[in-house]
Amino acid sequence: MRDTKDTWLPEPDLDEVDIGTVLQALADPVRLQIVRLLDSAGEGSCTTLDVPVKRSTVSHHLRTLRESGVVATRLVGNSRLSKLRRDELEHRFPGLLTSILTASTPQERRQHAG
Repeated sequence: MRDTKDTWLPEPDLDEVDIGTVLQALADPVRLQIVRLLDSAGEGSCTTLDVPVKRSTVSHHLRTLRESGVVATRLVGNSRLSKLRRDELEHRFPGLLTSILTASTPQERRQHAG
């Protein structure tokens, strides 16, 4: 549920978003890491998310995620705080986000195998 007094950046109606658009956005390893961080933190910005790229690159990835319907972004002062559109995504693509978030990475599989 969104606070109506906050200013939200434009985002697509998920009923109009194709599964391929969402999967393409989530296919990038940095964006996937951002989605995982947002899932655990609830909300974050390009300055608070701990990913191994420059802030401008994080900002670009957050925009891509917003434009693909994966995150919603609100303006708070000079900050842009993003959060997953978890409930909306679950309604539109049942099980997709949960499957992606719980899938192990190749590195995690190697660690468990050896």
